Amino acid sequence: MSEQIKHECGIALIRLLKPKEYYQKKYGTNKYALKKLYLLMEKQHNRGQDGAGVVSLKLDLNPGEKYIFRERSNKQMPIKDVFDKISLRCNDIDTGNDPFAGEVMLGHLRYGTFGKNNIESVHPVMRQNNWRSRNLVLAGNFNMTNVDELFENLKNYGQHPVDYSDTVTVLENLGHFLDQENQGLFELYKLRGHSHQDITNSIEKNIDIENILRSSSKYWDGGYAMAGIIGHGDAFVLRDPSGIRPAFWYADDEIAVVASERPVIQTVFNVLAKNVKEVTPGHALIIKKDGNVYETMIKEPLENKACSFERIYFSRGTDKDIYEERKKLGELVTPETLKIIDYDIKNSVFSFIPNTAETAFYGMIKAVETYLNDVKKTKILEAGKEITEEQLTEILAMRPRVEKIAVKDVKLRTFITQDSERDDMVEHVYDITYGTVVENKDNLIIIDDSIVRGTTLKQSVIKILDRLKPKKIVVVSSSPQIRYPDCYGIDMAKLGDFIAFRAAVELLKETKQENILESVYKKSKAQENLPKEDIVNFVKEIYKPFSPQQISDKIAQLVTSKSINTEVKVIYQSIENLHKAIPNNKGDWYFTGDYPTPGGNKVVNKAFINYYEGKAGRAY
Repeated sequence: MSEQIKHECGIALIRLLKPKEYYQKKYGTNKYALKKLYLLMEKQHNRGQDGAGVVSLKLDLNPGEKYIFRERSNKQMPIKDVFDKISLRCNDIDTGNDPFAGEVMLGHLRYGTFGKNNIESVHPVMRQNNWRSRNLVLAGNFNMTNVDELFENLKNYGQHPVDYSDTVTVLENLGHFLDQENQGLFELYKLRGHSHQDITNSIEKNIDIENILRSSSKYWDGGYAMAGIIGHGDAFVLRDPSGIRPAFWYADDEIAVVASERPVIQTVFNVLAKNVKEVTPGHALIIKKDGNVYETMIKEPLENKACSFERIYFSRGTDKDIYEERKKLGELVTPETLKIIDYDIKNSVFSFIPNTAETAFYGMIKAVETYLNDVKKTKILEAGKEITEEQLTEILAMRPRVEKIAVKDVKLRTFITQDSERDDMVEHVYDITYGTVVENKDNLIIIDDSIVRGTTLKQSVIKILDRLKPKKIVVVSSSPQIRYPDCYGIDMAKLGDFIAFRAAVELLKETKQENILESVYKKSKAQENLPKEDIVNFVKEIYKPFSPQQISDKIAQLVTSKSINTEVKVIYQSIENLHKAIPNNKGDWYFTGDYPTPGGNKVVNKAFINYYEGKAGRAY
C-alpha cells in the first residue's frame, strides 16, 4: 500500500497459571511474563504506532498494597517508551516488590482512527473501585457504529458519561453490568448471613463474567476483539459475532496467552500453528482466577465476515496461511495483467511497490513463469525433432524480467506546508533504479497491495516511474477497488477520499447521469433518521452503470497528471478472485458495500450525505 492508512489496534494478554516461584526457578526471573509481553507487543508493532500501554495485575495482595500498575505512552516510539518507564520502576531486580511482575499482564498497541491522540485515549483504560471485583481494565481492537445509542443507554442507566467515544462508552457499559453483578451477589450473600469479608471472597469466586458480557454487548454494533481484566484476577477476551476483528490464543499448564495475530504467539512461545486457536466469533475466552481457561458463547455467531484486509495488508505476512493467500492474490491478478501487455513478456519488467506487496509479487512471478512454461512447451513441441540447440537455448532462456524499480526514501520529510511546493517534495518520496527499463520499448508492471486514495500514485509513484521512459506503466492492485467506507477500525471513513468513488462520479458526469447522485442523496436523506436495521445502502447505485474495468480506466486517468508522457493502465483484483485467494476471511464490505452489521449501512448512508452536502465530518 504505497499510501499508508491507519487501521486496527493490537492486543496482548498473558496469564501465568503457576505460582511465580515456578518461573523464577525455571526461567531465572520473576519478569517472565513481562519479557514475553514485550516480545508480543514488539512483534505486533505493525498494528499501532500512535500509542502503547501495559497493565500488570498482582494477585492476592493484602489490603493497603497496590495491585494494579499501568504505564502508557503516546510518544513517537511508544513501545520503547513504555518499557523504558517500566524498567525505571523495576529497580528491585527479581524481588516481590517489582510492580510489573504480575500474574496477569495486558498490553495494547493503538492506532487512532479519529479524535485526539492524547494519553487518555491510549489503552488499557481503567475503571477503579475499592472493591477488587469492581475494578475493570480494558484494552481492545474495536470500533462501534452505534455509539449514539450506547451513549443514550448509559444515560438511561442513570450514568453521566464524561466523554462521547466508543472506548469510554464500552468501558462504562461493561462497568455498569459489572457493578450490577457485584451488587446482586452482595445482596444474595448478605441475605444468607455471610460476613462482609466472606461476601467479598464469595463474589470474587462466583462472579459470572459470561452474564456481564452478554448483558453489556447486547446492543453493540461493530467489530471488536477486546481484552479485559477484573481486579480480583479473572480475565476475558471477547470477539464480535461476525469475527470481523481477529484474536488468537494458546494455553498450556504454564501460561495462557492471547494476541491479535497467530504467528507472534508461535514465535514468542515456540509453539506449532495447530496449537494456536482462533477465538470463536461471538465467543469469549475466559481465564478465571483459579486458572481455568475455556471458551463460551456470548452472542450467536453470524455469517463469517472476518476482515479480508487483515490478510491482504494489515497482519504480518509471517502467518503460514496469510503468506500463501497473498501469493495467490498476485497469481490470480496475473492473467489480466498479461492480457493488457499483449503477452509481451520479453519486453516487460515486473516489480512491486511498496515492500508489503512483495509476497503478492512472488505470486505474480510464479503465474508468469507458469504461463511461460506452457509457451516453452508449445514451441518445443512445434519444432519437434528439427529443433536446433540454438533454438532450444533461446526458448529455455525465456523468463520474466524482475527488477527492484522503486525504493522508498524513509528519511524524507515534507517540511514545506504550501500545497504547490509540498507536492513537489512528495514526488521524491520514492527513488528509482535507473537503467532497468529499455526506454520507449519496455512495459513496466508494478504491483501494489491496494490503491485507496490514489494520491501517492499521482503525486509520486507514476511521476518517478515516468522518468524511466517505459512504453507503458501498468499499476496492478492485488485487492479489489475500495468503494465504501469502513467503520470497524480501519481509517477509511470518507467516500470522497476513495479514488474508485471519485472515478465513478466522474463517469456519471461524463455520461450525463449526474441525476443518479441526486437520486441517491434523496434516498439516503429520507432514511437518515430510520433505525439502523431499516437503512439500505443506496450508494451501490452510483457504481451500477459501469463495469469494474471502466472504473479502473477512469482511475488511470485520474492518477495520471498532464506531465506524464507514458501510457498508464490500472488493474484491480476481482471480487471473485479475492474470495478464491482468501476463502476464510469473507469480510469485503469496503469492496462490495455488503456490511456485516446494520450499523455499516447507517455509516455509508451518512458518509454519502456528508459528501453530497460538502461536509468534512466523519460518518460515525
